[in-house]
Amino acid sequence: MLARTGRLVASALGSPPRRRPDARARPSSPESGPTPRVTGAGYPGDYHGPLTAEYDPALDGNADPGEIVWTWVPFEEDPTQGKDRPVVIVGRDGSWLLGLMLTSKDHSRNYELEALRGRSWMDIGTGDWDRQRRDSEVRLDRVIRVEPTTVRREGAIMAPELFHRIVARLRP
Repeated sequence: MLARTGRLVASALGSPPRRRPDARARPSSPESGPTPRVTGAGYPGDYHGPLTAEYDPALDGNADPGEIVWTWVPFEEDPTQGKDRPVVIVGRDGSWLLGLMLTSKDHSRNYELEALRGRSWMDIGTGDWDRQRRDSEVRLDRVIRVEPTTVRREGAIMAPELFHRIVARLRP
C-alpha cells in the first residue's frame, strides 16, 4: 500500500515511473552499457498501416530487419511503463525500427481468450535469442516502433524461412 501511494505521489509530481524488476529481463552486458528506453511522450505509439517488411540482417552492432534484439517494449495500456524483451525487427518507419515482440509464455492454451482480445500469436520454436532455449511465440497483431538507440543487444539472426512465415501471417 505504501509503495503504491509513493508511485501515485511521484506520478502526480511528474516523476518518471519506476519499473518493477523482472526476473526474466536480462542484465546489460558490459559492452552494451545501460538499457536506454523511450517512454511516455517520447513513444509515438504502435505502428498501424501497411508495412513493407525487409530481411537484411547483419550482426554489426546495429539492429536490422531479420534480427531478434532486446529492447524496451511499452505496455499497450500505459506506454510510460513496459519491460525489456526480445523483439524481431521486421521493417522501418522513417528513423524508427518496426518490431514484433516475442514471449516464452504459451498463449495457445488460451487461444479463444486471446482472439477475443484481438491478439494473435505464432509459435516460432527456440533460438539463440533465449539463453534458456525456451519455446517462443511472436505476437502478430501489434507492431511496435523501436528507437534504434534503445536496442540493448542483438540476440540472433532469424532464419529467412521463419521470418517470411511470420511476415506472411502479420496483421498490423
